Amino acid sequence: MNTQEFQIQVLPVKDKLFRLAFRMTGSALEAEDLVQEVFLKVWNGRMELESVQNIEAWCMRIAKNLAIDRLRSKHWQTRTDAEPVLEIAHEASPYTLAEQHDTLAHIRQIMNQLPEKHRQVMELRDIEGLSYEEICEVLGMTMPQVKTNLFRARQAVREALLKLTAFKN
Repeated sequence: MNTQEFQIQVLPVKDKLFRLAFRMTGSALEAEDLVQEVFLKVWNGRMELESVQNIEAWCMRIAKNLAIDRLRSKHWQTRTDAEPVLEIAHEASPYTLAEQHDTLAHIRQIMNQLPEKHRQVMELRDIEGLSYEEICEVLGMTMPQVKTNLFRARQAVREALLKLTAFKN
């Protein structure tokens, strides 16, 4: 792999890598460092890239593993305010915007309370938009494990939101 191929195939994954690292570490500085470290690892291992079928998933897996290593080494806890970037329709009324913002805040809280595997699978599928195959590769799970964890995560979020809605009414 030469520099041009690296720029075309690897650099476009930068934002996804940053979001994953940021959610896992809770720190923008740590996330930036992790992304740079991923790029270094990929560049140094560029001769292996010919055998890699999905470069994006491979990079995401490297980022996940590096983030886990850093968290373990520093005894960090994932911050509850490390939130995924979710879009809200800005053309809605102020009341609707406030309601959507409130709902997203509740979803973030609920997701942060999920077991780690459930949260990771849900973030990669529903927020990052990765395919099931890519999630399998990133997390080192089988397809049934990914589907089961995603189902349980979504079910837990749904039930918590229904309880919240019932409590409000």
